[in-house]
Amino acid sequence: MKKRIIIIGAAGRDFHNFNTLYKNNPRVRVVVFTAAQIPGIANKIYPPSLAGKQYKKGIPIISEEKLAELIKEKNIDECVLSYSDLSFSEIMFKASIVNSAGADFKLLNPYNTMLKSKKPVIAVTAVRTGSGKSPLTRWIMRLLISRGKKTAVIRHPMPYGDLKKQAVQRFASYEDLKEATVEEREEYEPIIRLGGVVFTGVDYEKILKKAEKEADVIIWDGGNNDTPFIRPDLWIVVADALRPGHEVSYYPGVLNFMLADVIIINKQSKSTVGNVRIIKENAIKINPKAVILDAAMEVSIKEKGLRGKKAIVIEDGPTLTHGGMSYGAGAIAAEKTGAIVLNARKYAVGSIKKTIEKYPHLKKVLPAMGYSKNQLKDLKKTIEKAPCSIVINGSPADLSKLIKINKRIINVNYEIMIKEEGKMKKIIMKKIEEVKR
Repeated sequence: MKKRIIIIGAAGRDFHNFNTLYKNNPRVRVVVFTAAQIPGIANKIYPPSLAGKQYKKGIPIISEEKLAELIKEKNIDECVLSYSDLSFSEIMFKASIVNSAGADFKLLNPYNTMLKSKKPVIAVTAVRTGSGKSPLTRWIMRLLISRGKKTAVIRHPMPYGDLKKQAVQRFASYEDLKEATVEEREEYEPIIRLGGVVFTGVDYEKILKKAEKEADVIIWDGGNNDTPFIRPDLWIVVADALRPGHEVSYYPGVLNFMLADVIIINKQSKSTVGNVRIIKENAIKINPKAVILDAAMEVSIKEKGLRGKKAIVIEDGPTLTHGGMSYGAGAIAAEKTGAIVLNARKYAVGSIKKTIEKYPHLKKVLPAMGYSKNQLKDLKKTIEKAPCSIVINGSPADLSKLIKINKRIINVNYEIMIKEEGKMKKIIMKKIEEVKR
């Protein structure tokens, strides 16, 4: 009898776990993927072309809300949690649902799903969504480019469209972004602006082989607080000084915190000495081998003369939603300029209104939601409804390329500032030189 499995996921880590551990395993049968966090993923099929010869009809993707019902209906033996940025209490509640329905609950060892590269690999991970991974990836890119190293960024998956077409994706220009969602653009645009190349998709074995042909060094740019899909030679984790204690209470960010070679405590200029001390004490306690470095996020806005002007503030979507932050770079920039931030909740319509209602911690700012064309239309309507003349855009995606509105969009820039940057540079370059394959 084959063990019957449900993979509990969110269209990313779940597919990778399937591909690496279950696809060609004759002793198991993955019956269903469940979907959460990302709208529009449920009711799709993981296609036969990706699922392999054991799954000629593919694998259905069904909302996680039906998990208990599916366990009983499909005679499931085991459920494997395969997505990220969940509190410990959320995980144990899911485990209890699974156990009460009659199945075992499983968390996978991350090393069992890591692919091995022929090139040196630097992994950039985090303890929570929105800690500052992307600015660090850009910082590392600039360093490597200045040292004459060709880099390829392999990004955590965001396959929100046709999974078959998105098995292997390469983004190197704005033209490549024509079909990308706002959430994808938030991650890819800043790298493209630096002249970099981003690889992502569904089949990471193929993605890695393609990236290796173009690069001297691979940078793994993690999503949420997930662990790397590629085995790193240098593992870096970004901790958030605005969320002390989250590094030891959110999964799998805690694994990044435990296993990293370097811990960077970011956003210190907006935090307190006490918050930083908590994170450092936790680091020393559970990862004493790690190098600990201090960092701050520098937020800048080129536009002058905004004092007293009414504005809507838009922030990076995932940072506000499952990342749990109530503000981001946009709000910080608005405060710096003296702009008057309107309460965006009053003007939200359609899917944007539903999102804000789902996340009551969002008081004024808007998440840059655009998982579909309809959602992008709702974002446009929300902005146009607000009685203001400017939009302060804290999202890394240039929204002016996606929506045409009757207000001026002012983009905010933010970069990571590492206190001992010389030490960080030495750690990176030394590790790259050490890797011999």
